[in-house]
Amino acid sequence: MPILMPRIKKEWYDQLLVIDGGSTDGTFEWAKEQGYEIYRQEEPSWVGAYKEAFRRATGDILVDFSPDGNSIPEKIPELVSKIKEGYDLVIASRYKSGAKSEDDSWVTGFGNFMFTSLVNLCFGGRYTDVLVIFRAYRKGLVKECGLDKNLHNTFTETLSIRCAKLKKKVADIPADEPKRISGQRKLRILRDGWDNLTTIVRELIFYKIRF
Repeated sequence: MPILMPRIKKEWYDQLLVIDGGSTDGTFEWAKEQGYEIYRQEEPSWVGAYKEAFRRATGDILVDFSPDGNSIPEKIPELVSKIKEGYDLVIASRYKSGAKSEDDSWVTGFGNFMFTSLVNLCFGGRYTDVLVIFRAYRKGLVKECGLDKNLHNTFTETLSIRCAKLKKKVADIPADEPKRISGQRKLRILRDGWDNLTTIVRELIFYKIRF
């Protein structure tokens, strides 16, 4: 965070939220010392982090950003600019032409390709990266997609699927994914892969039903 956070310029945002998942490496204390608006999430996992952020966010546009080195801060203005053009969801894609991931293994790269292809095939999407965290979207989209009260660990995939179902205006922009600077990847390949697959099946079963 000391390396990445200073690269996020104040003129790019109205509110910057730091959601801490119970870190023990000094992250919380450092962010507090720097004057960031920081909160410890009440529930564990990705769901708890998103719930905390949605409760605290005051703006009309949300940008999900992971400060481990995988996301490039300088892409934030481009994401926000596309939303202001009228898009509902804009994804910083690692697999759009002109971008690359330096952090993916062949297993995770293939998994992303497979799930992205399934989402496009099953729901009529035109995505190149449905799993990446780095993205921007209208705050109201969370409620429109039924995710304000019914969040899933596969939030990014579910949001992508439901945007395709609702024919929302979506765009991908190319954005490289550098290797993480520090920390351990939390991805559990088999379990997370199963969760992503069951999400697609669940959304297919309830395709005609309002969320």
